[in-house]
Amino acid sequence: MSPYILYSDGKGNIFEDTTLYAVGRSGWDALPIHESEWIELPDGGSLYELPGRQGIGIDVENGEMRLCEKGWAVAAFIPPAHTGLYLAAYETAPDAPTLPLFCYTAAGWHDDKFYVPAVRIERDIRQECAGFDDSKVKEGVQQMLQAYPHNRLVKHLADNCALTYHCPAARNYFMGRWECPIPSSPACNANCIGCISFQPAEESIVSTQDRLMFKPTAAEIVEYTVPHLETAPYPIISWGQGCEGEPLLMWETIRESIIEIRKHTDKGSININTNGSRPAAVEELMKAGLNSIRVSTNSTRADIYTKYYQPNNYEFADIVESLRVVNRYGGWSSINYFVFPGITDSVEEYEALRELIRDTKLSMIQWRNFNIDPDWYLGKMGITESGECLGVLQLMELIHAEFPQVKFGYYNPPAERMKNFDADFAH
Repeated sequence: MSPYILYSDGKGNIFEDTTLYAVGRSGWDALPIHESEWIELPDGGSLYELPGRQGIGIDVENGEMRLCEKGWAVAAFIPPAHTGLYLAAYETAPDAPTLPLFCYTAAGWHDDKFYVPAVRIERDIRQECAGFDDSKVKEGVQQMLQAYPHNRLVKHLADNCALTYHCPAARNYFMGRWECPIPSSPACNANCIGCISFQPAEESIVSTQDRLMFKPTAAEIVEYTVPHLETAPYPIISWGQGCEGEPLLMWETIRESIIEIRKHTDKGSININTNGSRPAAVEELMKAGLNSIRVSTNSTRADIYTKYYQPNNYEFADIVESLRVVNRYGGWSSINYFVFPGITDSVEEYEALRELIRDTKLSMIQWRNFNIDPDWYLGKMGITESGECLGVLQLMELIHAEFPQVKFGYYNPPAERMKNFDADFAH
């Protein structure tokens, strides 16, 4: 099976070009995609037209690569729980606009279906489109706002996260299930190039959402999280959301919250999504009862990490130490690994990832699609060539073979799944 390339007329209409087979991109290079790596575009996926860009494909007749000159290039957004193996391949015109902060996976058309090169990396269904019911979300919002009329966090999660940005975690909270978000920090100690909640005014991209503007109190946090832990199926509460800065900057409030929460309930998991910049704060939180940590990174190499995160008053060694701390206290440690074909699967990155796993006794890798304009990212990072690459799928297979104890997924697992991760997870 070789899907045909897709193109757009610039008006939102997408067509297939049967003279070209679709290819993928790794770093700066266009590459053929093995037929075994294509899957049908999952439910919840969508297609984007890429202004000022012409797709690259393989000529059906002579097997040579050339541009599709019929319209704009097309890429796919693949939904959570799936990891893309190749970026969309295209040539960018000098005056093309910078792409918004989404993922741009290769896409093709075969037998009346859209296809993408991807794998389902996670069995959990917590963010699948079919599982959300807008009427239940809105009903839950009304009930929670009435139950907690003075809680600024509940109002923020309702008005901004669930109803405006349709955040899956917030929507799940208002449907009374699974993972409950706790945004807590308006400030950050990193200046990520692709930050989704803050971009400088002079930058060519815009943030996809507004950042939290207040510092919640421990009382506000405890008020709505304890009932969630008590009543939700497979409950987990998490600091470190897309609508906030770095939660470790609020670690004292978080510690106070954890201590108070555990006075009321021992149910569920307490998690923090973080840049891992303050190992000493992580240790204090583990002492208080934190169960798991997820540290975000675009790379396990210090130089690539630093160029992207532009950290203030911390360095890559600190995030490694934070993962070590969690292991020492018997907690669950994950990395939120931004997958960028051509960087993530380079031989250099593979060696660095192996070292990180050995050094930190890592519990889990969350293979997340990197939401960023590929050309813009590589340009900002000053990366002109990728070097030797393994392919994302082969990278996963090699890591799994050497470190079978390291779990692969997309979400923070609840306590029940941590205990028996490999068994079929009852939804």
